[in-house]
Amino acid sequence: MTRTVFVNGEYLPETEAKISIFDRGFLMADAVYEVTSVLGGKLVDFEGHAVRLERSLKELDMKAPCTKEELLEIHRKLVEVNEIDEGLVYLQVSRGSDGDRDFVFPDPETTEPSLVLFTQNKPGLADSPAAQKGAKIISIEDIRWGRRDIKTTQLLYPSMGKMMAKAAGADDAWMIEDGHVTEGTSNNAYFVKDGKIVTRPLSNDILHGITRKAVLRLAEEAQMQIEERLFTIDEAKEADEAFTTSASAFVMPVVEIDGVALGDGTPGALAKRLREIYLDEARAKAI
Repeated sequence: MTRTVFVNGEYLPETEAKISIFDRGFLMADAVYEVTSVLGGKLVDFEGHAVRLERSLKELDMKAPCTKEELLEIHRKLVEVNEIDEGLVYLQVSRGSDGDRDFVFPDPETTEPSLVLFTQNKPGLADSPAAQKGAKIISIEDIRWGRRDIKTTQLLYPSMGKMMAKAAGADDAWMIEDGHVTEGTSNNAYFVKDGKIVTRPLSNDILHGITRKAVLRLAEEAQMQIEERLFTIDEAKEADEAFTTSASAFVMPVVEIDGVALGDGTPGALAKRLREIYLDEARAKAI
């Protein structure tokens, strides 16, 4: 089935979608993005993603392409026409193109941003076999730029990290800077020791995860202990369990770090419980 996508005001078959070769998203990675999950044909945490998108645009002095209400309408129409029950909606905003390449930003008064959205059909997203098995993690050096709190399309090094993990027979990588874990290649990182959840505090060093925010709130409501602080990979290796959070994988248990099994090497009880209560709320509040 050919997907219907959205490009700068038009709904088009994916085979007919085009963007300028001079678009700054293509030439400079001068673009931001969001990924919203779909469960039961409804959008999960849309409001959080819309608010973060607005923040990313402001941080880069980039003009918003449309209103939040218009974005919601586009999301819903793409989900409907592509018959998505479980899956993802990808959204990208670039600074657009003034018809040539230059390091200097084009004049926002005469150059409109580019807006692109498409869906990905992911049957079984909520009941992922990967979550039942748990993920194996390796650690790598974090050499990204200093504003990871802005959700830009500068994803070359995270992609390289995924490939490093694959080459090592693992599923993903956690990045290390100044001796401490920052985050995963596409997720926030946590470990659990003696019933306490430990995760890095928010700053410019990590992405302010929408799923992270929801999961920590749910953990607090469930009377779980939470400590936001810097931590080392060695601490994580000695943990009882670990997990990651992201919009596309929700709560993903981690069962091994750098070849060291956590607990009995199977998904931990706390991570499984958090995944369960997160999915319950996500389904109940999806729009």
